[in-house]
Amino acid sequence: MTRHWAAVLVFVAAAAACASAQRQEVLVSAAASLADVMTQVARAYESRSGVRVTVNTGASNTLARQIIAGASVDVFISADETQMDSVRGEIVPGTRVDFLSNQLAIAVAADRPRTMRTARDLTDPAIKRIAMGDPAAVPAGVYAKAYLEKLGIWSQISARVVPSASVRVALAAVENGAADVAIVYKTDLASARRATLALAIPVSEGPRIVYPAAILRGGRHRDAAMRFLSWLRDAEASALFQAAGFIPLGRK
Repeated sequence: MTRHWAAVLVFVAAAAACASAQRQEVLVSAAASLADVMTQVARAYESRSGVRVTVNTGASNTLARQIIAGASVDVFISADETQMDSVRGEIVPGTRVDFLSNQLAIAVAADRPRTMRTARDLTDPAIKRIAMGDPAAVPAGVYAKAYLEKLGIWSQISARVVPSASVRVALAAVENGAADVAIVYKTDLASARRATLALAIPVSEGPRIVYPAAILRGGRHRDAAMRFLSWLRDAEASALFQAAGFIPLGRK
């Protein structure tokens, strides 16, 4: 074999390997509350499979709008069923699954800690600003409003609510002093440096929180996405979610 043809074969093999590597990728849009744990999950899966996982996090309603507008996403993980319903036409049939749950919590500034006996303590006049996800759109805010309505105190505190673009923005409002308390997910407090827990809403009393995931039609790596979604519900990934405070729902 001449050096010329040897060089050609090496080039072709390298190009084929490069193309294969490019195909081995999964693009994930995930709810803001999953930002920290999805970094761990992505690294674990990449180490296990060699498939690159790129994660874009944000408010579920924002991610849903991006998908409807044509964003090329392989897997969507929403913090509630409503936002997943909104992209129903973009979902690959038969791929939608409910795989995580969470619980609500009330956070306060770490330098002004307090303990609440119940969420009804939010009616205290001393609490003037309550940060939470936008109750008209952001899942954490929708869940929180429903719970506060159930308690019968929403009408008393709604004027003090500071709607936020995401649950992480609500938490930041407490950390930077823009709000007295924030209603977030308990898992958000794991990474908080300047906020602490005042009350965790018992799962049995709080709203039913569901994180659904699905494969999207507009994605470019469907086979890889299917394998990744399946792995998200297996023991290894479930252990990572559980360690971060989430509640894996497992396989039915």
